[in-house]
This record gives sequence, C-alpha cells and structure tokens, in this order.
Amino acid sequence: MDNTDESLIDAHRRGDRAAFGELVRRYGDSVLGFLFRMSNSRELAEDFFQETFKRVHEKAHTFRGGRFKSWLFTIAKNVAIDGLRRRRKLRVVSLEQKVDCADGEELSAVALADNSSNPSDEAVKAEQTEQVRHAIALLPAKQRATLVLAYYQQLNYRQVAQVMGCSIGTVKTQMFRALKTLAQKLPDISKEQK
Repeated sequence: MDNTDESLIDAHRRGDRAAFGELVRRYGDSVLGFLFRMSNSRELAEDFFQETFKRVHEKAHTFRGGRFKSWLFTIAKNVAIDGLRRRRKLRVVSLEQKVDCADGEELSAVALADNSSNPSDEAVKAEQTEQVRHAIALLPAKQRATLVLAYYQQLNYRQVAQVMGCSIGTVKTQMFRALKTLAQKLPDISKEQK
C-alpha cells in the first residue's frame, strides 16, 4: 500500500481502519499541539482533538485531493474557533484558576532560550513563559490561529492561507497584527530579546 496521505484517506474511505489509524498517528501530535495552543487548555484541546478526527472520519468523502495536512488543519481550526466561541458564551472564570501548561512551552521556550541554570533566571523565564502563553490566549481567534499555524506548525503563508480560507495578504496582515499585539502586551520580554 502507498503511504501518502492521499492514499491513506482513500483507503479509509474504502473501509480500511488501519489507514485512518495511520493518519491519526501521523498527525495526532501536531493537531493536539495546535488545538492546545488555540484553547490554552489540555482538556479542551483533547475534546477538540476528538471532534476534529470525528469530522475527518465523517467528511472523508469530501476530501477532493490537494494537501491532506491543509484540509486536516482547516477542520481543526474550525473546530477550535467554533468550540471557543460556544465556550465564551458560557464562560465563568475564576481569578485563582491556574492554566494547564503541560505541553505549551515551545514558543516561549524558544523565545527565551538561554543556557544558564541560575534558579533566579529560571524563575524569570517561567514567569515570562506564562506571560507569553497568556498573551497568545488573549489574541483574537483568527490571529491566534494564524500565529500558531505559521509558528508552531511551521506552515508557510500559502498553506496558512489555505487552512484559514483567505488570501496570503490576509495571512500576512493577521500575522502582523498578532505580533504587534504581542509586542504591546509583552513589552518587557520584547525589549529583553533585542
């Protein structure tokens, strides 16, 4: 059997359960990471993950070729934005609530990378990591999705545009706005990076 994404989705449409399992294995970590960064919650990310692959299974017949990864992340983005929109209407937030950050450390860890092991430096980095995470969570959904797809998933702007259903110019605008907002919300961190 050919192991391209397209051949696997075709095999899945014909009833091959192993093909669907291979797609989940191949993209599961990336999708879960994307959904975590979109929701800033491990629990929500896992719920959105289940819904994403449920939709992939149910909508496999609508895949018309092209890049499977872009199609998959379009579904994941829609699930996350819809789910967050629904939750925002029902949301009650405790001021003492801690954010589950188990898997969301890459952006801040890369941005704040330093080889020192000084405990006070580590404490400062941990605080900055939390600030970055919080600032990303406050971005509007489209800006957050654009940033996460381009930065974490390392999609190029054309692929991000395909996932987001917009032009490359719009992706660039969303990315510019996201980075500008982050720079405003994180002035101390951005000054330290220069």
